[in-house]
Amino acid sequence: MSRTVPRTALLAALSLVTAAGATATAFGTTSGATAAGCKVEYQISNQWNNGFGANVVVTNTGDPVASWTVEWSYADGQKVTQGWNATITQSGAAVTAQSMSYNGSLATGGSTSFGFNGSHTGTNTVPATFKLNGVTCNGATDPTTPPTTPPTTPPTTPPPSGGKVDNPYAGAKVYVNPEWSARAAAEPGGTRVSNQPTAVWLDRIALVTGTSGTMGLRDHLNAALTQKGSGELVVQLVIYNLPGRDCSALASNGELGPTEIDRYKTQYIDPIAAILADPKYAALRIVTTVEIDSLPNLVTNVSGRPTATANCDVMKANGNYIKGVGYALNKLGSIANVYNYVDAGHHGWLGWDDNFGASAEMFKQAATAEGSTLSNVHGFIVNTANYSALKEDHFKIDDSVNGTSVRQSKWVDWNRYTDELSYAQAMRAKLVSLGFDANLGMLIDTSRNGWGGTARPTGPGASTSVDTYVNGGRYDRRIHLGNWCNQSGAGLGERPQAAPAAGIDAYVWIKPPGESDGASKEIPNNEGKGFDRMCDPTYTGNVRNGNSMSGSLPNAPLAGQWFSAQFQELLKNAHPAL
Repeated sequence: MSRTVPRTALLAALSLVTAAGATATAFGTTSGATAAGCKVEYQISNQWNNGFGANVVVTNTGDPVASWTVEWSYADGQKVTQGWNATITQSGAAVTAQSMSYNGSLATGGSTSFGFNGSHTGTNTVPATFKLNGVTCNGATDPTTPPTTPPTTPPTTPPPSGGKVDNPYAGAKVYVNPEWSARAAAEPGGTRVSNQPTAVWLDRIALVTGTSGTMGLRDHLNAALTQKGSGELVVQLVIYNLPGRDCSALASNGELGPTEIDRYKTQYIDPIAAILADPKYAALRIVTTVEIDSLPNLVTNVSGRPTATANCDVMKANGNYIKGVGYALNKLGSIANVYNYVDAGHHGWLGWDDNFGASAEMFKQAATAEGSTLSNVHGFIVNTANYSALKEDHFKIDDSVNGTSVRQSKWVDWNRYTDELSYAQAMRAKLVSLGFDANLGMLIDTSRNGWGGTARPTGPGASTSVDTYVNGGRYDRRIHLGNWCNQSGAGLGERPQAAPAAGIDAYVWIKPPGESDGASKEIPNNEGKGFDRMCDPTYTGNVRNGNSMSGSLPNAPLAGQWFSAQFQELLKNAHPAL
């Protein structure tokens, strides 16, 4: 993916960011089951020149609440400039942070967190008193002075072998990619999301070391150590450079030819593994999403299927998808602080009976190839860089209209699943039944599946027919489930968060919002990326999308390059709304 922020400028800016520093913890007193109480932990996570970042953890020690408001005042003229996971307002010295729609409910003992960036004038005293829903949380501890330079001696001792945690996202911050963040912040309204964590895509060999205009892998890991401070931090990497990559599409074809498996191993995976194994980075939790859009093609787009392509037949015959994924899992999974998550497509691709089980078997085959074992797979990820709705609320797979099953609607088309959450949980159960770890975790990419805005349905469609019922109530407003390129009407989805549902390790933004899926017309390039008509808004489709219009936005650049019009579309249609 192309990035235009100069590498030298980025590294200079990063040198100003500091490790975690001052904290204050405020407690409320409780007296009996009905007493109100609270605990607020305020931590200055980094500080530079006249700016700082802070993280606030709210714990309800009283009765359950449906929403929360945290209040405090600054003594030294500090100003909040942007925040996340809360609506933060300031009047003079008084600051108010209110819960969002997705994190307002707090049971007794329940916690949530939010963060923000701010400015200061040289003194940055931690607030002494906090209130939760009007209740004072007394007893703040005395803060310590935060550091003003990055740590010069990072951790050198890796965690013990087998010491991986069950869910790497639990209790951890997640790395904010400064390249993506700078681009997002430069967009009108972009500062509302520019501090969200997104993945670093390593989609060609040059990005491992970096170029004159991009950060390399070590640059990102060094920046992550700075962001980490004293807590835990997850870094998300996309491993995406298989030989003959993405055999059923052209927009994301890669630099390696179908037979270049040795080059994939020695020039791509081995250098990545060597960097990740550096003891300097042992304190980071490194999540890899391994080779999206690869293995399922060997089930759905080969001879015998109406969607077959010659390229996929080649990759199935030479076995290099299986070998490449197995090799990557083996090399990366042997590193104590690396957590491998394998791509498992999405419900609109693999949710049908003839795709679901066969794909799960294919995942197992790859996970045990090239010396790898199932233990090298920490979990799977679904909906990567796709648009499928997280949860459809207005119709269920078991519903029927006038005696006709929802599965018979044109939209569902006999699929077993209506959304990504139900698909992810079912795929997890299937994989565990095949021998994968019983604690297998799933990730769902929610970066572009919000489908909000004024067109978002508020109830089921008319019961005139099963099609009116489904089409009138579905959040996912694509013309067809097979449409995947720069979709018109799409919006940012659920913000990244840990452990949001049973079996789900996290909702994540793996596809950085605003980065193109592919060019709307042929554009010569040296990245191996072709022109796919599915990215052309005038294209009338093929068998893989029911010969429907592509639904893509016009004037899109190459895959991975910044696409301002898409970013603005995602902001406008975000759900939850910004």
